Amino acid sequence: MRHFKKVLILALGLLCFAAKAESPKLIHTWKAKGNPVVTHKYTADPAALVHNDTLFIFTGEDYSGGQKGYRIDKWCCFATTDMQNYWEYECPLRATDFAWGEPRAAWASQVIERDGRFYWYNSSQTTGIGVAVADRPQGPYKDALGKALVSNEDSFGKTHSWRTIDPSVFIDDDGQAWLYWGNGACWFVKLNEDMVSYDEAYGVKEVKIEGEMPFPFTEAPWIHKKDNLYFLSFAIGFPERIAYAVSDKPYGPFVYKGIVNEIAGNSNTNHQSIIEYKGQWYFIYHNGGIQTDGGSYSRSLCIDKLEFDQEGLYKRVIMTTEGVEPIE
Repeated sequence: MRHFKKVLILALGLLCFAAKAESPKLIHTWKAKGNPVVTHKYTADPAALVHNDTLFIFTGEDYSGGQKGYRIDKWCCFATTDMQNYWEYECPLRATDFAWGEPRAAWASQVIERDGRFYWYNSSQTTGIGVAVADRPQGPYKDALGKALVSNEDSFGKTHSWRTIDPSVFIDDDGQAWLYWGNGACWFVKLNEDMVSYDEAYGVKEVKIEGEMPFPFTEAPWIHKKDNLYFLSFAIGFPERIAYAVSDKPYGPFVYKGIVNEIAGNSNTNHQSIIEYKGQWYFIYHNGGIQTDGGSYSRSLCIDKLEFDQEGLYKRVIMTTEGVEPIE
């Protein structure tokens, strides 16, 4: 019996050691001094996730400053518990981890949790949207399918090759998961419970946005729910502003309500993540704010407050150099 206990303890110890060994290491810690929040590298297309007490922010990593085109080889994972002290894990996922994708196109993405697993929906330039899976938010992540979940064939009505990008995923109160994406139009599907396939009988549908917009839909859909209202934000025009529309259903139609965030400084793209954390809503985005080499292809993660008016709709986001207050 004693021998059995010793063997059991040893086995459990080895399992714990293996689990720790698999977890990405911390590679950087710092205290934010306003916007940009991350200044030791260039970061783009943020997507936020709250897990337990921690806010995780996933981004692409733009190549070194002063670039004249997009080169994004990998994704990053940052975290904080007080909006002031941050840490970064070693790279949890690279564009080359999707063998079917483009090796330098770690474009916009989003991570969501379901039943204790974390699903990371990613896009490349032309090959579509894939999904990687992990047992912890910081990874490591592995390609779940070995192919695209949705591709240009699913993005009907448009012909340009980069239309199947910028995924946003949302799980409704009834447990139904929805995946949105698009450039030039916004499409969506109903995900199955496995989160790596979709309801083919329901099919692929296009989001309808009612009302006159000052610029056409460009890209970067992000959806969340508040007070039984579905908020769909997205980039319009180019250079991009972030506008939004609302609906009482996740599949719309959505009604256009206005611009929430203006052009992000010297960056021609503007990609947002909207999330509530510890009682405060945050607007997480990128600009070209690192001096002097920041710009449209060397972007930087920023965070400002998001507030709602008396009707429960967005107030305009005020982009600041000071950023947000730390949480006690």
